[in-house]
Amino acid sequence: MGMDMTTEMFKEEGWIRKKCKVCGKPFWTLDPDRETCGDPPCDEYSFIGKPGIPRKYTLDEMREAFLSFFEKHGHGRVKRYPVLPRWRDDVLLVGASIMDFQPWVISGEADPPANPLTISQPSIRFTDIDNVGITGRHFTIFEMMAHHAFNYPGKPVYWMDETVRLAFEFFTKKLGMKAEDITFKENPWAGGGNAGPAFEVLYRGLEVATLVFMQYKKAPENADPGQVVVIKGDRYVPMETKVVDTGYGLERLVWMSQGTPTAYDAVLGYVVEPLKREAGVERIDDRILMENSRLAGMFDIEDMGDLKVLRREVANRIGITVEELEKAVRPYELIYAIADHTKALTFMLADGVIPSNVKAGYLARLLIRKSIRHLRELGLEMPLSEIVAMHIKALHNTYPEFKEMEDVILDIINVEEKRYAETLRRGSDLVRREIVRLKKAGKNEIPLEKLILFYESHGLTPEIVAEVAGKEGVKVEVPDNFYTLVAKEAEKGSKGEAAKYIVDFELVKDIPDTRTLYYEDPFMKEFDARVLRVIDDWVVLDATAFYPEGGGQPADLGELNGVKVLDVQKVGKVILHRVEKPEAFAEGQEVHGRIDWNRRIQHMRHHTGTHVLMGALVRVLGKHVWQAGSQLSTDWARLDISHYKRISEEELREIERLANRVVMENREVTWEWLPRTEAEMRYGFRLYQGGVVPGRVIRVLKIKDWDVQACGGTHLPNTGLVGPIKILRTERIQDGVERIIFAAGEAAVNWMQETERILKRTSEVFRVPPEKVPETAERFFNEWKGAKKEVEKLRKELARLLVYELESKVEKVGEVEFIGEVVEGTMEDLREAANRLRKDKRVIVLVTREGHFVVAVGDGLDLKAGELARVVTGVAGGGGGGRKELAQGRIKNPLKAEEAIAEVKKRLG
Repeated sequence: MGMDMTTEMFKEEGWIRKKCKVCGKPFWTLDPDRETCGDPPCDEYSFIGKPGIPRKYTLDEMREAFLSFFEKHGHGRVKRYPVLPRWRDDVLLVGASIMDFQPWVISGEADPPANPLTISQPSIRFTDIDNVGITGRHFTIFEMMAHHAFNYPGKPVYWMDETVRLAFEFFTKKLGMKAEDITFKENPWAGGGNAGPAFEVLYRGLEVATLVFMQYKKAPENADPGQVVVIKGDRYVPMETKVVDTGYGLERLVWMSQGTPTAYDAVLGYVVEPLKREAGVERIDDRILMENSRLAGMFDIEDMGDLKVLRREVANRIGITVEELEKAVRPYELIYAIADHTKALTFMLADGVIPSNVKAGYLARLLIRKSIRHLRELGLEMPLSEIVAMHIKALHNTYPEFKEMEDVILDIINVEEKRYAETLRRGSDLVRREIVRLKKAGKNEIPLEKLILFYESHGLTPEIVAEVAGKEGVKVEVPDNFYTLVAKEAEKGSKGEAAKYIVDFELVKDIPDTRTLYYEDPFMKEFDARVLRVIDDWVVLDATAFYPEGGGQPADLGELNGVKVLDVQKVGKVILHRVEKPEAFAEGQEVHGRIDWNRRIQHMRHHTGTHVLMGALVRVLGKHVWQAGSQLSTDWARLDISHYKRISEEELREIERLANRVVMENREVTWEWLPRTEAEMRYGFRLYQGGVVPGRVIRVLKIKDWDVQACGGTHLPNTGLVGPIKILRTERIQDGVERIIFAAGEAAVNWMQETERILKRTSEVFRVPPEKVPETAERFFNEWKGAKKEVEKLRKELARLLVYELESKVEKVGEVEFIGEVVEGTMEDLREAANRLRKDKRVIVLVTREGHFVVAVGDGLDLKAGELARVVTGVAGGGGGGRKELAQGRIKNPLKAEEAIAEVKKRLG
């Protein structure tokens, strides 16, 4: 990107642009003798053991120093956003502060909360998970401090000159860094569909900030070639809005101010120290950790090979063997990784991620299981929730919301830990079976795709597989970046599907927006309107009271001029009615519409009822509960929520009671159209319960002091009109999602009456009053079970007597002993008797009056029971068959039983 990046400050203060003699990249410096850009591997860390900032800062102090500095320089301070981005559905977690403002603010569809603004955004990235704990600087969770300016067309805020000056002033004046040690390295940036020139700000071998000037977006296919620029191999075109997108590493700056061996020691000491004590980790020479960090800074660990090289280098420098180094450093690496992972978990769970096997839930589970493995390797028996509790306590000042949710967060972790133990038990059997298969095939190594499958389908980490396999003498090669690979897979699966259109967007783009009478008056049952267009079977009107399908609410049905309306859909802001006879309509015609009101009022009860229920669920189960989908019909509605375990009978009663209380309090239900950013700032991201709502202005629905969400459905003006709410049942539809099926209003009354009718009929059958039904049923059941046992005993007794009786009726037919009888009993009895009577050189034929028969042939005879069975059915009809020694069947004509027995006897002679 051949852009001149000479800023005002560089010119005025005499900065020099040089080429790094190692990597060849351009950088700016005040030091005329400097030859390298300041970026590892061109330069080593030079602040370890000698901090590069004159005073030591804690996380909270550094964050406050940054935010207040930019506030003084005219930036509005903005609160952090949740790490689970409810405002967009194209990414799983927030990985950078700019993600807070994509897509709505950058596209100009929503105003920024302040402009320019400053924020410290907790960000979670899984791309470096395998480096965490090893390099001393990689985290899965880190805070990206930022100042952002959104330069909309014709409304410039500031650009490169001011950005560079602010950064330099913050570092030198506020933090007291040495000006001549700071370098600005030119390195274009691209990500998330945008790109632009950028500076990396480097100090003492550490990148402390990145200043990106986002001004390009991915080029469409038909872009004007004169506009296209190529960055890192992709084609881009200029953006209308130019964005200053900066990122300052909070943890890295704290580390710089403390000069500890690793960044983890600087910011996670409150977990690292107690874990070291608990695990009895031997104190090692700080020099080892320092050298390890210093060199690790030069490496980007992509795979096993890199790690081995790093270990060799460090060991050489200190003068010990690689084995000694491993033994010394490994416990530290495990503790650092646990400290980081559990912190990321605290944020994820507090912001509503529920561990599961999909999307963000999958990443949470990955962190839980990886941390448990590390604890086991350290020989620590403590529950994971104990470590998470340490974070909640330590972060309390900055994040009081963690404390409010502590019980739920710890419970989720405990439930997951139990689940994991269960998985391990089942899993080791699976692995053993796989090993048997491999050995049969003459292989003795488990391939990588099998490892990924074990992890994804059964939650078995490669370490477990390796442990089980090791005992069986089978090799497992676990790549160092295993978790990075699986996390990438999870990211891939998160792209949303494109919306399906019923008619081509092009066909309606010149039609004016349909006036939505169902919002103006939700109780409008009939209306008059004019036909604007007829497209295939769809009629477009200038206004309508028919609600189009959306937000879990089905379309209204009814009629237009007496013609049936079969479906109503929305394309953009145009509403289309599918009609039975499209030929009855013409452009410009006046029509009278009538809605199937009984159906619609039930939908309204169920929709408002869903919001009432949602408020109750959050209050009874906890703030982690989010709506995961909903669907209404006239007879029932269903609400899917995120929750980590089954809902108990007690909880359900409490939820139902609360919901009905809110109905009886007849609370007001109001709605208003608000600009997106204003709505978010006023109500937070709980707005997006039903998913992301598009548009600059969103419709916010409010039940007074109970529930607020963005919703396009039709609602009742107060909760009293919902009528009774009855929860019918709950189901677990997938990991981490509970489905609640409920009925409201008339549907609830119908359901209660039906239940009552069933109970009445049952009590009539038992001839006792309804309240006695349970104990009576239990008594009957127990008596029946007793009677059944008794019958069983008597039947066995009968079988014994039958055998005893038949033994006395043996006839000799030549060499063969023959027993042929018509007897009483079930097929079960016949088989039992025949098996007991079976002996060498004996043939048995038993037939009952119901027509069942059995034929048994003893060993030492050249006869097949199946053939003799055919003799029986040949005489008396029916069918049967079986093995050589035993056959059974049914005859058609029981009166011919004796005759059939005689026929078999004749054959033996």
